[in-house]
Amino acid sequence: MPRTEVGTRADLPHPSPLPSEAFLLFPKAVGYHPSLSKEDPGTIRQVSCKQGCLAIVKADRTVIVYGRAEDGGCQGSLKRIKLNKGAKVDLLDGEASHLLILSSEGKLSEHSIASRGVHSKPRLLKELGDKRIVQIACGDHHSLALSKGGELFAWGQNDYGQVAAGWEINLIKEPQLVQELEGIPLAKIAAGSAHSIALSVFGTVYSWGKNAFGQLGLGDTEDRCSPTIVKALEHEKTAFVSCGGEHTAVLSKDGLVCTFGDGSCGQLGHNSRRNELLPRLVAELFGARVSQVACGRSHTLVYIADLGEIYSFGSGAEGQLGEGEKCDRLIPLPIGRKFSRVGNTSEELIKIIAGENQSIVLLLKEKNSYTNLNRMIARVEEEKTDKWISNSDPNCWHTMKQDIKLIFSSAACINGSFVEKRAKHFRTSLEVAAVDMSAVLLFHEKISTKPKVFTVVINALKNLLQSVLYFPGSPEALRVFLIVPILLRREDSRSDHLLLQLAQAIWRCPQKEKQLLESLWANLEIAFFKDLVSIYQRLASAKLSSVIESTRCSEKTLQDVDFIWPLYVLRMLYELLSHAVNYFSVSFQSIRELTTFPFIFEMEVKVILFQAECCALRLMANSGMASELLVRRQHLVQDTWQCLRNANTDDQALRVLFVGEAGIDDGGPCQEFFTIISRELCAPAEQVFRHFEESHLIWFSHQVPAQKDIYFLIGKLFGKALYNLKIAPFPFPLALFKKMANIQPTLEDLKELSPVVGSMLQAVLDEDYEDVIENMMLDFTITEEHDGSIVDVELKENGANVPVTKYNRKEYVDAYVNYMFSTSVEKQFGDFVRGFKKGCPNETWKMFLPAELRVVLLGLTKYDWEQLEKNAKYHNYERSDETIEDFWAVFHALPEEKKKNFLSFLTGTDCIPAQGMERFTFTIADLGKEDPDLWYPVASTCYRVLYLPRYSNRDVLQNMLLVALENYEKFGLS
Repeated sequence: MPRTEVGTRADLPHPSPLPSEAFLLFPKAVGYHPSLSKEDPGTIRQVSCKQGCLAIVKADRTVIVYGRAEDGGCQGSLKRIKLNKGAKVDLLDGEASHLLILSSEGKLSEHSIASRGVHSKPRLLKELGDKRIVQIACGDHHSLALSKGGELFAWGQNDYGQVAAGWEINLIKEPQLVQELEGIPLAKIAAGSAHSIALSVFGTVYSWGKNAFGQLGLGDTEDRCSPTIVKALEHEKTAFVSCGGEHTAVLSKDGLVCTFGDGSCGQLGHNSRRNELLPRLVAELFGARVSQVACGRSHTLVYIADLGEIYSFGSGAEGQLGEGEKCDRLIPLPIGRKFSRVGNTSEELIKIIAGENQSIVLLLKEKNSYTNLNRMIARVEEEKTDKWISNSDPNCWHTMKQDIKLIFSSAACINGSFVEKRAKHFRTSLEVAAVDMSAVLLFHEKISTKPKVFTVVINALKNLLQSVLYFPGSPEALRVFLIVPILLRREDSRSDHLLLQLAQAIWRCPQKEKQLLESLWANLEIAFFKDLVSIYQRLASAKLSSVIESTRCSEKTLQDVDFIWPLYVLRMLYELLSHAVNYFSVSFQSIRELTTFPFIFEMEVKVILFQAECCALRLMANSGMASELLVRRQHLVQDTWQCLRNANTDDQALRVLFVGEAGIDDGGPCQEFFTIISRELCAPAEQVFRHFEESHLIWFSHQVPAQKDIYFLIGKLFGKALYNLKIAPFPFPLALFKKMANIQPTLEDLKELSPVVGSMLQAVLDEDYEDVIENMMLDFTITEEHDGSIVDVELKENGANVPVTKYNRKEYVDAYVNYMFSTSVEKQFGDFVRGFKKGCPNETWKMFLPAELRVVLLGLTKYDWEQLEKNAKYHNYERSDETIEDFWAVFHALPEEKKKNFLSFLTGTDCIPAQGMERFTFTIADLGKEDPDLWYPVASTCYRVLYLPRYSNRDVLQNMLLVALENYEKFGLS
């Protein structure tokens, strides 16, 4: 059949307009209570028709429920519903078994349709607390409610996942939050028989629940138990959604209609009875601008205001498609009446409603009677802002304050604010954030001059950021990370604290959300991107300065400080635009950038930054979990290698447990472990390293050891020590750390490792006389021991036949140094570095200069015992106490080795951390023991606490301290 114009049949003439009829019901009001036909349309505020009943909200905000007669009866029931305490009804919707009734104060009540009594009262849903509800939707046996604060609640049957409560629970009796949609500003909710639909402000459609007919629009028939984006509608500018029993219709901003789901009665309008698994444009309506769409159980209505016509399609068995035949329609056709604005009055409005098997048309004369029913979540609006700023009516301040608090304590409300006014916001995606950043900046400038308003905003944001922010994988939920920094760009302590919390929230986002956020950042205008960088750069610099100052004065650990969060955000921003480094000054504090500029900071600052990055990696990887190393003291090396070979993760903190010993590793046992295993592996009997008697240093053996992976394991162990900021006192020369930094060792490094050989080579370089060099009888070979035999190794091709002369001696020395540090140990060093990088996944160790890295890993052996005394703190003691005076007198009288033993007793190592003795602090506390047999000093290696008994006898104290130090060497430190 050819189509002459949108959905119009050539053989069906338009009936004349009927402006006098303001309330039309299809089929006619047969079987209802007679009072229905006497209703004054002018007093009707809202109508809802579901499964055999019709509910009307009157202008006086009361509700009348008309039930249809059953079993051949001619008169249906009538029931009047009133809310408690005189509350007035604003909105209602019905299920098969009950009604949801929303009061003008935003309180939601349930009413059982089956309950008897003409004046029965509904039950207030107290479970929603003080939440103000703005929208409701009912399915057959489930309900949805949207709060003004942007929260979506669902409850009822969950057989198909329609309540978004997983598959384990079939019934949710009380409203519960749909967590997957937190942070997303919703504009409309709808419910079908057993499926649910939510539409965001940005036109994104989410669906979940039953999908047997494709009514979720996801391209399949699998049910969903959590909201899923209908990707086929992502760029369709969806402005409205409606659900039938098993089908769904969406209306775009441009007036186009798409339908999907059950098509058995033609309710999809595609001239077929086929189900549609994906949204499909209703072609018969193409060319017309549809202004309304409403879905009944198995039929659909659309209103085209420009034509003044209502079209219907789908099931017509009850006459719900309008005047005419009672058969199904497969395409949209007029209902048989034409509607137009009488006298061209803009105040006159048409409202279409589709119910179970009914269709209703309301001709409204009051603009506010139906247009304000679809209320939105709270958002920042220009008119509101002006009222907040002007505060012209002090009597309204309480209401304004509550509104501000509601908006800025809700991620959804913030995300729904400052929306691009152009249609651009309907395509929020990875490329478009749809945030009017200029409006955000203008709003900030307005409120920052009004302390009263600004304080309320700050307090509300504080409430928001103290909660765990959950953001689904949708860019529109992440707009808060673009908006809030601009609101907090003002420099004060309150704003800075909240920016830190916001940065921490970014840190904790899943990787998918981080990538989405980076995409939104990348598409910001340059001015706003630079502003974002400037905000976090200022914050990071201020916090870093504060942390450095505080850690210089105390032993505060980085787990107690929060400056790592803005550094992390800066690193994300830097990596995002690493190709445009001109945006950033040299003072940009990205941790990764520091590896490129290792000369910017002093070593102690680098230690702090390195530790911060380690904390960050652990948090991102496993939320602070630790990797346990279970070892026996008698078999320490063997157990360590077995654990390292079997380890699956290397980005966790290390915890060491000694078999048979009580206690939890909070740092002390771990340090003790590295001290002991370093000593054992460096013992000559282990034959792992080559020892140099003059320097007491070690180097890799030129011979391949029996355990092929030994140097890989040692490197991994060394890396773990750095990753956990523990001292591993392997007496390596500086050459090792130079090679790790890709710096070639020199003769000076050989002098450090082997002073005798180094001096000999220096003498060759310094010799002025040719004949003296010839008399040395040197050639380009080096004598080495291999497998018990002495062999000559050539330093260059045919080196045994190339004598060293005054002219090639520099080449000879360079070749000698290169052989010692590189050629002879190429595999050994390669295995070591590979293991080191495995044990220390934090690559920012590269920001340390070689000498700094050696100090960090090996510690310092320059002691200042007077400084140690100055740094001591006291608990339950005073510095002037006799016991303390005696202790320091005894300590300073100890031999140097015993003093170093004391450090080991106290911390697990006799080496000083890289920050030096000036930063080394410990606490002396009262032992609190009365039994003389328990009067021996006790040390907590985890917390650097020495517990001393109270004595008046200095000799006894000295003996007890010496016994304690001897026992530590015999029995260990834990």
